[in-house]
Amino acid sequence: MADRIQKIVTKLPDLKSVTDVWKTADRSLERGDAAFVADLAIALAGAYATDAGRTWQYRSVFDYLLRLLATTPGPNNVAQALRLVSSTEAADRKLDCYTASLLASSQPAEELAVVFSGHATEELRACLVHELVLRGVDVTESPGIAGWATSPHWRHHPLGRLPLALSEVEGEPDLPSYSARGGSHSMPYGPPANREVRSDARAHVPPVEEATTEAFAKGTSAAVTNWAEESNGRIEARVFDLAAPLAAESVPSMLLALGLKCLEGAGTKKTALSVAACPPEHAWRVLFAAASTGGAYNSGARGAYGRLAAWQSMAGLSGTQGSLAEEVEARARACAWYAFGADTKWFERVAWDIGLVAVSPERRRLAMLAATDTD
Repeated sequence: MADRIQKIVTKLPDLKSVTDVWKTADRSLERGDAAFVADLAIALAGAYATDAGRTWQYRSVFDYLLRLLATTPGPNNVAQALRLVSSTEAADRKLDCYTASLLASSQPAEELAVVFSGHATEELRACLVHELVLRGVDVTESPGIAGWATSPHWRHHPLGRLPLALSEVEGEPDLPSYSARGGSHSMPYGPPANREVRSDARAHVPPVEEATTEAFAKGTSAAVTNWAEESNGRIEARVFDLAAPLAAESVPSMLLALGLKCLEGAGTKKTALSVAACPPEHAWRVLFAAASTGGAYNSGARGAYGRLAAWQSMAGLSGTQGSLAEEVEARARACAWYAFGADTKWFERVAWDIGLVAVSPERRRLAMLAATDTD
């Protein structure tokens, strides 16, 4: 078997197509030889991982082998997937997050208990816990998982602050589906239908004072930071204190009066502003999709860290930065939420456009987040 693997590894960079290598892995797994698939992936990582940027054949085959093991039901497949990602050559934080998403999407919880008793990293375990939570699994009652998930020892981990059950605001998150040959996910951007806010030109627009800080902008942008850092995205996150309560019908006029970069030139017949009232569930869904699946040229933070980033952005918009998710949710439910968009030069208007506003319960604080990306 070693000679067979070495032959594939050696010839890989010269291949014009890697589908025959995929087929070899398929046949091996069909025969129950998951170890061959893992051994091949580990050997490829040892030979080409540091040269992945130039060796597209390696990236394609390695990803296929990991997907094949992680998405094909069976305890031995799970065990071999874990052996693959824990190998010295392949080990990587992003790989742990990706593997957790693949496993949670395709394997029953009872088959995943091995992750919490074997040689998996703490990072993989933490991500897997929340990938399962996102899929409605009660990790506090799952044999082999509950002991680790409820242990206080990992509360220092960034994901340890998240609740071990979905909240009402999270609802049923949009999650990707995977197979060995690829994956798919929804893109829930844009304002909700039939809830347009009618602007009243006679409505009072109170004086405002900008209160944006670096900490606010960073925290509120958490869900879309990956769009700017890993793709072509732009972000605007700002907060304003209002001298008097803001009426609902004044929200469109208020947005146009704030000097927002994303709305420069909006408010005319040629460049109309669209504002729609929305529930906090819509805001969280949009933020989670942006964080977990990424923008035009990246794959996002996956489910676990996407969940964390969505709550960080919700906290900034609702005025509860640094609070636990339960406290953020309570405040978010008391806020008035709006989705907005405009055909300005700032928004790319391709597929990745976000405009969200949260007005505080006393209606004297307005926070906004806009993001756009393009291919």
